[in-house]
Amino acid sequence: MTEIRSPHPARCHCGTVRFEVALTDGLATARRCDCSFCTMRGAVAVSAPKDGITILEGKESLRLYTFNTGVARHWFCGTCGIYTHHRRRSNPDEYGVNVACLEGISPFDLTQVDVMDGIDHPSDGGGGIAGRLLYERSSNAKA
Repeated sequence: MTEIRSPHPARCHCGTVRFEVALTDGLATARRCDCSFCTMRGAVAVSAPKDGITILEGKESLRLYTFNTGVARHWFCGTCGIYTHHRRRSNPDEYGVNVACLEGISPFDLTQVDVMDGIDHPSDGGGGIAGRLLYERSSNAKA
């Protein structure tokens, strides 16, 4: 696994959107969420402060998706469709960044990822850890 730099280079799948991100605590904040949107999206996100993302290329290609309260704002590449980052509903001063967009990092580098309770969202009086996802590489899988 690549060492996390600050800022760390990141991009969407096709490379149209390129950005740098200064993470709050490296990969230690990695998590998924079980709300209806995140369940379908399936990405692992890490945390960055509100001023921690700098879009270097492709800002005009970013598309925005919001729903329900409109507080969370989810950006994705309009060319390849990859989710890059979002402003969190639970903390609008913080971004979640798609781990898979970080250059040299794969979500499969993480053996355990907490799943946050987004069904009972913290902003609605619920929240906390709903469970954990574990990844163990098969003995016959190529490294």
